[in-house]
Amino acid sequence: MAGRPSKRLWPHDPDQEVSRHPGDTAGTEPLDPRQLAALDPHGLLMLSHTLFTCAEQSEILRLAMRHVSALGPYRAEAGYLTTGDVLSRVPGHDAGAQTVDDARMKELGEADGSVSLPERSWNWAFGLRGAGGLLGYIVVSSRSGPDERGHFLLSTLVALTSAAMTLAASHATLRGKAGELSRLRTERDTALRQFETARSKLHLQKTVDEALADVAARGGGEDAITQALYELTGLSALIEDRFGNLRSWAGPDRPDPYPVPSPAYQEGMLRQVAREAGPVRVKDRLITLARPRGELLGVLAIEDPGVTADEHTMFALDHAQRSLAQELMHLRELTGVEMRLRRQLIDDLLEGTDETSACARAEAIGHDLKRTHYVVVVHWPGNAPDDSFNRAVERATATTATRSLITRRGDRVVLLTEARSDDDAVHAALDHELANPDGAIGVSTRCDSPEAVPRCYQEALRALEVRQNSRQPSGTTFFDDLGLYRILGPGNDLEELEGFVREWLGQLIDYDAEHDTELVETLSRYFDCAGNYDDTAAALTVHRSTLRYRLQRIREISDHDLADVDTRLNLQVATRVWKIILVGRR
Repeated sequence: MAGRPSKRLWPHDPDQEVSRHPGDTAGTEPLDPRQLAALDPHGLLMLSHTLFTCAEQSEILRLAMRHVSALGPYRAEAGYLTTGDVLSRVPGHDAGAQTVDDARMKELGEADGSVSLPERSWNWAFGLRGAGGLLGYIVVSSRSGPDERGHFLLSTLVALTSAAMTLAASHATLRGKAGELSRLRTERDTALRQFETARSKLHLQKTVDEALADVAARGGGEDAITQALYELTGLSALIEDRFGNLRSWAGPDRPDPYPVPSPAYQEGMLRQVAREAGPVRVKDRLITLARPRGELLGVLAIEDPGVTADEHTMFALDHAQRSLAQELMHLRELTGVEMRLRRQLIDDLLEGTDETSACARAEAIGHDLKRTHYVVVVHWPGNAPDDSFNRAVERATATTATRSLITRRGDRVVLLTEARSDDDAVHAALDHELANPDGAIGVSTRCDSPEAVPRCYQEALRALEVRQNSRQPSGTTFFDDLGLYRILGPGNDLEELEGFVREWLGQLIDYDAEHDTELVETLSRYFDCAGNYDDTAAALTVHRSTLRYRLQRIREISDHDLADVDTRLNLQVATRVWKIILVGRR
């Protein structure tokens, strides 16, 4: 890069390019006129040679005014020279030019400014300035304002003219000051370097466009975008999701582990960046948002702790953001299609479908149905079973295993997953994410084939129903842990179960409620410990004599003989149903 591009005054026109001619070398051999014309299509290089050989400021000004029309649809209306404090018009220009108000020129007060001419919508007085101040003016008009290239050419002509006039004045008055002459030559070189700067800028922008177009053509994805941005800018590039989680990094100094900001900080940062147009500096980063169709899909940034980013860097970052937005939108659409296919598959599995067909469909979406699975049914009051709730359930059940198949059934979410969660781990994760502990989860036994999915679905529903009707309706219930209730089977009437319990335990339940005792619990523990006095007393943390007293009271109140085999069986079943199902319903 020959130099840092000068600051733009209006948007760049990508159709305007300045390309290096093959014969543009550093040699001293004279150029063919046709080669020179290709290198200098507007004649500014040739004009600069002529201007800098003139000894009179008025002649330099006239040459510059005659050259204005060669730069585009422009016309030089008048030229002025400053002599002391007097601004005088230079004679000898086109007689057909419009009349410029000399009084208006004086009102400019050495500044550039607009002047009024009939039939010309754009009229501008360009100040010619040297080391000593204002040297004069060139008044240029056009039927419309110049574009970026036109402004560049006119500004270059003005700079060359100013430099030539300054040089002429210096030759006339300060020939012995070699330092002043060197400064003027520097001004000339600076004006000429503007061509090279513009050409370099166009070349760099073309490089950015080609690099990102190549990434898109090869379907490189996010990693290819960050790598291209790193190679273009020399600064580490990264992509995050909207929550601040790292998705891709290219370049040195990647943090390990990668720091994830707090939700409050992340939301504030996103709002700050969204308010601005283009990349925004936040601490050591330049950040831009990928927001196709107004939806935030990702965050693109470059690390710039040394604040070295220039206009080229900004251009590359902005164009990379557009490529990323297209990539993320494409991924979003593919994800939508995959989700529909996965949902259709699990819906068919829950209803029962051909194993061969189901396995083939699952393989097409990257899921292996031949592994062991579990059916999980989730119900969370106050959360509609929409896509956002589905994603929350997916995140809560995410493991290193294959993604779960997920669907909705009424107000419940159903998953087919390879991982069997431990105890209440999934419930705790959903509680944390939804800030609501009142949900219930039912988990089936292991499912070893697609044909077993409908049975496991019913098991998960039964486990969920048991949980929701238990003494603690929120939490997770595994069908494996239902014990006695598993053999009762789906479809049993809870009212019948309650009637059975009342028949065998009603008097004890009422006595406990009236006297704040624990006779039913004592009887339940007695059966759980197989009638062993020592184990039962230890489980209840009471003395053996206390246990004997309670059992005697149970015999008296219930009028049941605990030594009778049939009575013991019915009482044991009743206490088990009471413990699992009915306590939480009272």
